[in-house]
Amino acid sequence: MVGIGFIIFLFYSTLLNGGFTHANSRGKTLALALEDVFSLTNLMIAVISGLLGYFKYLVWDQEVEDSRKNWP
Repeated sequence: MVGIGFIIFLFYSTLLNGGFTHANSRGKTLALALEDVFSLTNLMIAVISGLLGYFKYLVWDQEVEDSRKNWP
C-alpha cells in the first residue's frame, strides 16, 4: 500500500509542478493550478499507474527471489 501511495504522490507532485508552471501567468495562483491538477481523470491515471507499478514490483521481486534459490 505504501508503494502505491508513493507512486501516486510522485504522479501528483509532477502534475502540480507542471500545472503550476504552465498556469503561472498574470492572475494565476496556486489554487487555480491545484484545481487543474486534481480531477477525476488524473486520479484514475494515478491509481492505475500506482497499481501497475506495484504489481510490476511484485513480479520483479519474485524473479529476484527465484534467482536467489538457484544461486550455488
